[in-house]
Amino acid sequence: MIFKDTDHHRFVQEEDGKLVFASYRIMDDAYALVHVEADPDLRGTGAAGRFMAALTDYARAHGLKLQPYCSYARIWFQRHPENADVLP
Repeated sequence: MIFKDTDHHRFVQEEDGKLVFASYRIMDDAYALVHVEADPDLRGTGAAGRFMAALTDYARAHGLKLQPYCSYARIWFQRHPENADVLP
């Protein structure tokens, strides 16, 4: 489950007691994803991809637009064009 941590300007998901998150800035009525990071113990497990899928579901449910600036997020959206509806 994704939650928005407004104090730290990031979307966060917990997996196996570890965090995956995307730092954001609000730009032009969209959430600019500037950094996606998974806890070192989760790297290589697909956790970041599962996070991005959950984040796009969260964005749809809340009427948000996501603008990928982070290289991981840009590549993820290129590989998953079915999620383009959450892009501005």
